[in-house]
Amino acid sequence: MISILYDEIVSCSRCERLIEYRKNFKIPPRFKDWNYWNKPVPGFGDEKAKILIVGLAPALHGGNRTGRVFTGDESGKWVIKGLYALGLSNKEEGKTREDGLEVKEVYLTNTVKCAPPKNKPTREEISNCSRFLIEEIKSLRIKVILALGRIAFDTILSLYGIKSKFYHGVVIKLPDDKILIGSYHPSAQNTKTGRLKWEDWIKILKLAYEIANNPQY
Repeated sequence: MISILYDEIVSCSRCERLIEYRKNFKIPPRFKDWNYWNKPVPGFGDEKAKILIVGLAPALHGGNRTGRVFTGDESGKWVIKGLYALGLSNKEEGKTREDGLEVKEVYLTNTVKCAPPKNKPTREEISNCSRFLIEEIKSLRIKVILALGRIAFDTILSLYGIKSKFYHGVVIKLPDDKILIGSYHPSAQNTKTGRLKWEDWIKILKLAYEIANNPQY
């Protein structure tokens, strides 16, 4: 069961660099009244999901603050708003763990469960967290994995022992018949520069949904 992973993820203390990072950062004035989660951030979503969306890692003042993936940062706004546009979320934005957000047919997680300095986890940190990603993939009856960014894409391929070139919109059939889709990460770095446009983001989400609900795949 995917719920069993919750305690294992939250209690993980394998990566000393990430633990030290959480202890020593400065809280911005706009979040001075927040009680930061400051622990590994578990996945969230529908346990009967057909689609697994995999990001890079919690943002320091996003998921690491709120304790829920894709909640409280710019990437999260795009992810949840996109799901809402497809009727897969009951809210346009996630703000806190207690905001009543629900998603259907989708489970959200990250390659690395802790916020890394400069959003750049090390290979060792990615490897340490891979065991959780493996269990998430095994525990969910998903049909599609939507990887946001090259690191998520390459990590998933490595779990299957295969290699392929990353580009936005790439579609790969995995050895267990799941479908992997690669997308630019909806980070502020990509969305504010126009590298990832809203219409292209919606197209990717629609593609994932259509494949997940197409019995021919």
